[in-house]
Amino acid sequence: MNDGQSTFLDAFRLLASGNSELWNIVLLSLQVTGGAVLIATLIGLPLGAILAFKRFRGRNAILILLSALMGLPPVVVGLLVYLALSNVGPLGVLGLLYTPSAMVIAQTILVLPIIAALSRQVVEDYAAEYHEQLAIMGLSTWASIRTLIFEARHSLLVVLLAGFGRAIAEVGAVMIVGGNIAHLTRTMTTAIALETSRGNLALALGLGVVLITLSVIINAVLMAVRRSETRLSYI
Repeated sequence: MNDGQSTFLDAFRLLASGNSELWNIVLLSLQVTGGAVLIATLIGLPLGAILAFKRFRGRNAILILLSALMGLPPVVVGLLVYLALSNVGPLGVLGLLYTPSAMVIAQTILVLPIIAALSRQVVEDYAAEYHEQLAIMGLSTWASIRTLIFEARHSLLVVLLAGFGRAIAEVGAVMIVGGNIAHLTRTMTTAIALETSRGNLALALGLGVVLITLSVIINAVLMAVRRSETRLSYI
């Protein structure tokens, strides 16, 4: 048996044996990413809906800024959060640097523009489609926004899953603000980079398998949601 085959077998043994180190890393990754996506959703979804439904001075500037922030390099976000949370930074007194909370903050900043910008486009499309119905019903602005979000829930789920997929695969920002500390701030992506450099390929590959599996599941759910939405549109 060659080294490559042996590495694959060792990786799957780690997965099957319930290796605590591996699964603790996976659990932390899901907790950090889930927390970041939740916060980004609570802020970005209403923001996107308001931008879709309301016209006000400065709206175009906000849209341009959101579009620009969607492509913000993760290492830049990591650096900015690091500077803010360091001992000499304005938030250094909170003592959040090199903690999971710092990683959540960094991922939230990365995901928030994506969720806000994409949800804005989704809600705007639905607002154009249901404009007459909303006008006839005489709903207030907030009632109209709630109605549009409900009607667009399947498309918005796709947006949230896209944000989750973006965050779970991130490495640069979380490594800078988290420090990749064993049993504390080590996520799947940072652990893969570290263990590969150490030559511990079995653990790195095992984590890679989990990460790829999550990616496949997310894309499968996205496809299922899109197909469901397509079928509903023909009813």
